[in-house]
Amino acid sequence: MTDELIRYVASSFTTEHTNMGHAVIQKIEDIYYPFLAAVAVPVNLLAIVILSRGKCGLSTCTTRYLVAMATADLLVIINDVILRRISYYYFPETFLNITPVCSVIDVLNGAATDCSVWFTVTFSVDRFVAICCQKLKTRYCTEKTAAVVLATTCILLCLENVPLYFVSEPGEIIDSIPWGCIVKPSCYTEPGWVGFDWFDKILTPLLPFVLILLFNAMTVRCILVASRVRKGLRGQSKGENCSDPEMESRRKSVILLFTISGSFILLWSIIVIDFLYYNITGADPGNYNDFEYIFEEVGDLLQVLSCCTNTFIYGVTQSKFREQFKIVVKYPVKSIIQLINKRNN
Repeated sequence: MTDELIRYVASSFTTEHTNMGHAVIQKIEDIYYPFLAAVAVPVNLLAIVILSRGKCGLSTCTTRYLVAMATADLLVIINDVILRRISYYYFPETFLNITPVCSVIDVLNGAATDCSVWFTVTFSVDRFVAICCQKLKTRYCTEKTAAVVLATTCILLCLENVPLYFVSEPGEIIDSIPWGCIVKPSCYTEPGWVGFDWFDKILTPLLPFVLILLFNAMTVRCILVASRVRKGLRGQSKGENCSDPEMESRRKSVILLFTISGSFILLWSIIVIDFLYYNITGADPGNYNDFEYIFEEVGDLLQVLSCCTNTFIYGVTQSKFREQFKIVVKYPVKSIIQLINKRNN
C-alpha cells in the first residue's frame, strides 16, 4: 500500500490541522481510545455476566434491560472504538479499510449506538410504569414484554441505519479495489440526505433526550405525591419514625434510573449542542475553525465514554452488584489455586 493511502486512511477520522490545539487533541485520542477499549470491553463483559446470573436483587424485567444496555455498549466499543478508530489509526493497511467493509462497520456502529441510547429510553419507560402505573405494571413489567420491546427496538434501529452504507465513497482505488470511506459531498447538499441526517439526529439523541427528561420528571412527581400520601397514612407527618420498605425499594430504583439517565444526558449533551449549532448557523462540519473542531472532538470523546459508565454506576448504587462482582472476579483465582493444589496433592 502506498504512503499516500496510509496518509489518507489516517486522515479519514480527523482533518489535516497544523496548529497546536489540533495536535493536542490528536495525541489525546491516540492514547484515549486504546485505554477506553482496554477498560470498556472487560467492564461490559463483567456487567453482562453478573447481571445474567440474576443475583443482584433486581427483577427479571429490569435485568433484561440492563443486560441489553451493557451488550449494546460493548458492541459500540467494538465497532466504533476498535474496528474504526484504533484500527484506522494504528493498522491502516488492513482489509477493514476496504470501502464496502468500512461501510458495513459504519452501519453496525450506527445501529449499536442507537440501540445503546434507545435501550436507556425503554428502561426509563419501564421504571416509570413500574413506579407510577400500578394497574399497567403487572402486564407491562414482565420478562416477556421486555424481550419483545428490546427485540422490536433493535430490529427497527438496524433497518433505520441501512442507508449509512451508501453515505461513503472510496478515497482511492488501487488495483480495482476501493479503499477508505469518506462522506460524499452530496450528503451535505441533497435534500434527501439532509433530511435523513435530521431524522437520524432527532432519533438519536434529540428525541431520547426529551423522552428521558419527560419520563423522569413524571416519575419524580409520582414519587413525591405517593410519598406524601404514605407518610400521612403511616403517621409520619406527626413525627413517628417508621421504616417504609415500599418507599425504600422505590428510592433504590430511582437512584439507579436517575444516575443512568443523568450520565447519558451529560455525556451526550455536547453532541446535541454541536448538531443544533451547525444546523442553526449553517456552519459546515467539514470546515470548522479551531474551537469548533475541538468542541466536536470532545463531544465524540464523551459520547463513547458513555459506553462504559453504566457498570460503574451499578457498582456504586447496587450493593448486591458489588458482592457479585467480587465473586466473579475471585472465581478464576480460586479455580487456579484449587487446580494447583490438586496437582500438588
